[in-house]
Amino acid sequence: MIFHLAEWLGFPGVLNLFRYITFRSGAALVTALGLALLIGPGFIAWLRVKQGKGQPIREDGPASHLITKKGTPTMGGLLILICMVIATLVWMEWDKPFTWAVLFVTIGFGTIGFMDDFNKVTKRSTAGVSGRMRLLMEFAIALAAVWFIATFTGTTLYFPFLKDSGLNLGWFYLPFGALVIVGAANAVNLTDGLDGLATMPVIIAAGAYGIIAYLVGNAVFSGYLGVHFVSGSGELVVFSGALIGACLGFLWFNAPPAAVFMGDTGSLALGGAIGTIAVVTNHELVLVIVGGLFVLEAVSVIVQVASFKTTGKRVFRMAPIHHHFEQLGWPESTVVIRFWIISIVLALAGLATLKLR
Repeated sequence: MIFHLAEWLGFPGVLNLFRYITFRSGAALVTALGLALLIGPGFIAWLRVKQGKGQPIREDGPASHLITKKGTPTMGGLLILICMVIATLVWMEWDKPFTWAVLFVTIGFGTIGFMDDFNKVTKRSTAGVSGRMRLLMEFAIALAAVWFIATFTGTTLYFPFLKDSGLNLGWFYLPFGALVIVGAANAVNLTDGLDGLATMPVIIAAGAYGIIAYLVGNAVFSGYLGVHFVSGSGELVVFSGALIGACLGFLWFNAPPAAVFMGDTGSLALGGAIGTIAVVTNHELVLVIVGGLFVLEAVSVIVQVASFKTTGKRVFRMAPIHHHFEQLGWPESTVVIRFWIISIVLALAGLATLKLR
């Protein structure tokens, strides 16, 4: 919005800064962060009044959570979404289609998460929306987004470590891209089990993919690095900045002991957003590295369930894997900070694939 206003005025004086994606991404970050810190206390107080007893805590989870997390309101993801969407709309170029595609998935997945959280709070149950119905809605949104994105980017799957080399999947790219988005959303959802655990890795992944989007969307840099050029994808840096700012503001209130949980409203939306950016930039496979922590959390659940159903034995003391370390005696803060460190290392490894070709 502000970009087009400055453009209409001819970018006079200091308004010339609005031409630059880097400036607008920084402005989006500050805007989202400022909004979150400004409205956060009142918003959390409103959630606490509306929800009463807060989010229901799983009885099969760690025993300490039944005491320390009881009564904490959920749906804090609404705070992230409000601040992120406003900041993005204020600073983005409105004629860039990829940003709208990411916003579509983010808001769509956030709506599904809100429905799930609302059911849990109103019914005082941890069940929420049925898993089958939730997946059907997620895949419907993801397929629509991937179809739209593919009309601009094509249906080729590009491989890391190889210079602008890939495999054209044709129509198979649609379910593949949808699986990337849905998988990312649910992996982040599984990671969101401790105060601040999911928020910082999302920030790190968003930062990494913001860099990737900037490089892939620049013809000079993409040519130098040997990665596939995607015209217009650089504008996603603005969205990434808004996402980072909103998450930092939320983390202010989500830091241990958390005053609010993001809930499925936030985790599904944030994971879906990162997965969609991966699809837009044609760096779907790199998401396995950059989002390696989320992959580890999801795989730990899959392995635990498969092992218990086939052998009757558990591989981990509790899944997802962050609960396993809690059961080993690690303090919650230790688990969270060490997982943050792992996320940073994996993000740097993912960015290294840009050069190692």
